[in-house]
Amino acid sequence: MSERILPASDANSWGPAIDEAVAAVSRGALVVLPTDTVYGIGADAFTPPAVQALLDAKGRGRQMPPPVLIPDVRTLDGLATDVSDDVRALASTFWPGGLTLIVRAQPSLAWDLGETNGTVALRVPDHPTALALLRRTGPMAVSSANRTGSPAAVTAQDAFDQLGTSVAVYLDGGDAPGQVASTIVDATTGTLRLVRAGAISLEQLAEVAPVEAPGPQGEPGP
Repeated sequence: MSERILPASDANSWGPAIDEAVAAVSRGALVVLPTDTVYGIGADAFTPPAVQALLDAKGRGRQMPPPVLIPDVRTLDGLATDVSDDVRALASTFWPGGLTLIVRAQPSLAWDLGETNGTVALRVPDHPTALALLRRTGPMAVSSANRTGSPAAVTAQDAFDQLGTSVAVYLDGGDAPGQVASTIVDATTGTLRLVRAGAISLEQLAEVAPVEAPGPQGEPGP
């Protein structure tokens, strides 16, 4: 096992690992973290060179910008604009959890996630290690911890085998419990549209808000 892989499954002992990951994020380096779906590779969302390094590590272009993970639903209004009641209801019901919401980004945000066309994909992961990190770093650009076109990583070692020394710190939270990608809903227009089926079913979504049937499938992400 690489010395970059640090144990981070127990809140009573993960302090040094979280500290090291926070330090890495603050200096613009990449970290791998467990989520409730699959492992993710993350960077400070507000450090454009770090986001570019994330895309480079995955072998991914700017036309596929990474989602942003946030620590709680209260962060939604700081990053998104024109948030409808239906979007708030979905966020309140399924966050933390396996739902990614594509929303209109606040135009004043000083970030560069790629070719987003003014949108951002947001999620609050339901994983204690991820949340412990996000509460200290703030919003992180996070994509699935794999080379583009390869299987998503479900362990820290899986991620290391694909990403190697491009990542400064790997937080090992054990096997990713969900191992199913998040469901993605596009909320950038007047109609909510299911972009990718995943951890939360269309039927579950429909119990909370009107969401149209699936569109094209995307690459698995955290």
